[in-house]
Order: sequence, then structure tokens, then C-alpha cells
Amino acid sequence: MTNPGDELEVGVVLRAHGLKGDLLVDLWSDRTERLDPGTVLRTDRGEVHVLSAHPHQHRFLVRLAEVPDRETAETWRGVVLRAERLDLDEDVIWVDQLFGCRVVDQDEVERGRVVDVEANPASDLLVLDSGALVPLHFVTSLEPHSLVRVEVPEGLFE
Repeated sequence: MTNPGDELEVGVVLRAHGLKGDLLVDLWSDRTERLDPGTVLRTDRGEVHVLSAHPHQHRFLVRLAEVPDRETAETWRGVVLRAERLDLDEDVIWVDQLFGCRVVDQDEVERGRVVDVEANPASDLLVLDSGALVPLHFVTSLEPHSLVRVEVPEGLFE
């Protein structure tokens, strides 16, 4: 069994699709290989095994071994899919590691806690409980689930 801290939520079942038990899945991960045939995902209902998946209107149609027909597929709406973290790069910042972190700037001034991460084309933004938005590219170091150090330009917090 995998340690829950080593798992990420990678998608959610939106609804049944068709008559043969396909599921329409919103994949939250940019790693589409999470849906490769043979992949094992975890849910609150236990492990599931991907038989097939292909893109469909910005989402994926997925067939799971555990979902043999439309009637069963109907019961999977809203089920969150989880997978193990991929060891891609030590410098990767995982979004789930940021929530609740204290944010301290280069002058050791605490600026708040991370309450959300907002997608932004230039750089995702840390949303702090103080209301401040800090571009992710200003992060200089991270202690997961604890502390984020940032180096920001003068005036960002004013």
C-alpha cells in the first residue's frame, strides 16, 4: 500500500458515456500517461485498472476493468482518481505541498499563508490569506507543507 502523502489526486469521473461502461474523466494532471492501459489508480472504492483511454473534447473517455457496463458506470460519477507521485525532478514544486505554508520574503517578513494556487499564463500565483498574490516563479525554496521562501520586487505587497 502506498503512503497517502505519496499520492496525488489526478482526476475525477464526470459521468458515464455510452452503453459499454466508458467513463468521461476530467484529468487534472498534465501527465496523460496516468491513463495508459495497465495503469493502476486508487479511489475511495479501492484500486482500479485502466483498460483504455483516449482524448474526448478536452477530457478523456476511460474504460476501467472494474466498470463492465453503463449501469455500473453511472455509480462512478464524482469518484476522485489518485496515483503515485512520479519522481520527475527534485526541483518540481507540487501544488499540494504549498497549501498552508507560511510565506516569508527575502527580508524575513512573514507575508501570510498559502490558501490557494491560481492558474495564470505567465506564472501560477500563490494566493495568500492576506489577499496577496505571489507569482510562483518568485519562490526560492520550499519546505513542503511548512514554509515557502520568496524573493519579490519592492512594492509587491503594498
